[in-house]
Amino acid sequence: MIERYSRPQMKRIWSDENKFGKWLEVEISVCDAWAETGVIPRKVLSKIKLARCNFKRMGEILQETHHDMTAFLGAVSESLGNESRFIHMGLTSNDVMDTALSLQLVEAADLLQQDVKELISAIVEKAIQYKYTPMVGRTHGVHAEPTSFGLKLALWVDEMKRNRYRLVEAQKVIAFGKISGAVGTYATVPPEIEEIACSKLKLTPAAVSNQVLQRDRHAQFLTTLAIIGSSLEKFATEIRGLQRTEVREVEEPFSAGQTGSSAMPHKRNPELSERVCGLARLLRGYALTSMENVALWHERDISHSSNERVTIPDACLVLDYSLTLFTSIIRGLQVYPQRMKRNLALTKGLIFSQRVMLALIDKGMTRQKAYEIVQRNAMKALKANRNFLNLLKAEPEVTSVLPADELASLFDEQYYLRYVNDIFERLGLTEAQWKENTSRLESSKLAPRAI
Repeated sequence: MIERYSRPQMKRIWSDENKFGKWLEVEISVCDAWAETGVIPRKVLSKIKLARCNFKRMGEILQETHHDMTAFLGAVSESLGNESRFIHMGLTSNDVMDTALSLQLVEAADLLQQDVKELISAIVEKAIQYKYTPMVGRTHGVHAEPTSFGLKLALWVDEMKRNRYRLVEAQKVIAFGKISGAVGTYATVPPEIEEIACSKLKLTPAAVSNQVLQRDRHAQFLTTLAIIGSSLEKFATEIRGLQRTEVREVEEPFSAGQTGSSAMPHKRNPELSERVCGLARLLRGYALTSMENVALWHERDISHSSNERVTIPDACLVLDYSLTLFTSIIRGLQVYPQRMKRNLALTKGLIFSQRVMLALIDKGMTRQKAYEIVQRNAMKALKANRNFLNLLKAEPEVTSVLPADELASLFDEQYYLRYVNDIFERLGLTEAQWKENTSRLESSKLAPRAI
């Protein structure tokens, strides 16, 4: 499983120790609420707060009961005396399990938000560094017009800012608890207990529930993780494309002693980026499963329970690992500006075709005529591997309206970068803006829509 690659913090969140610790936290919070309403003697509560779950003993009980909640309650009760009668009073299993799961997901979201923040920071640094580094833009995989490598990265920053906001919203949707009894009627545990207990747990009580928290919440959370994973796949796919031997404008990190192939010593493969792409597919599968969990029979069934034990922890572990891995790729990314410049010239000026066409139109030529002349010469240049500018200089219909020096001035990649700074300013990505935003964020909790 991917958990052996994930960071220790995320592994801890989804450990059995933390899960059952959260169960106990919910149980004690409910007892605390009963005590506040006078149902449980306050002096008994201090003993209940000392309750512990012996995991070995829980496992032994589970062999007999085949029910993890009753096994848990049995192990906890053995750590208490007569006070154990107040544990789980009026509750059903999912009052505890779903509320505890929300606590785990809130913790996981906090860590994932930190991961996203670190990735954004890494991309921004590279975007600023290569802000004006010209490269060819490609559409359909074919050379289009010049752009800059920094602008390509700025696009990724903006997408990750949206992902960050999505994650904040998904955390809000999952930060709910449910303490409403067997089918959500509060028949055995009044709403007041839910409100007090959830307040202690820093969760919002669900306005209405049945025996479970509704799975559209979890579906939104896992779908958000899948969207973030899909963004990482998009970025990683771009790196893979730019690392192809024929292109070789960037390369992911390749350490000393690393090998790319058991058979071919020369290979330097984008295997880290490929790993990110593969894991994104796994996240989308988990998201699909979470959407199928939304429809449960009547007040509940447990068709969701078995798969959630895999999908929810693994989705968090996979995305945590993917974000951390891709951040390391970005930080160690090798960028080759000279190769970018070489590839810009690969088509011998064809990438300036639109600018020539627009100049002819500006001189009074119809668009249809200008397009026909430019395309005819472009196809000739492409077929014969000839210089596009030289062909145009030999075209009377062009030179009659565009002097040679004016025509040559149109073949300048810097013209296409003249608004790059405007775009960076719009995104808050100039060096001064970034330093200010980073400083502000270091002293405050992550906020929606902010970098």
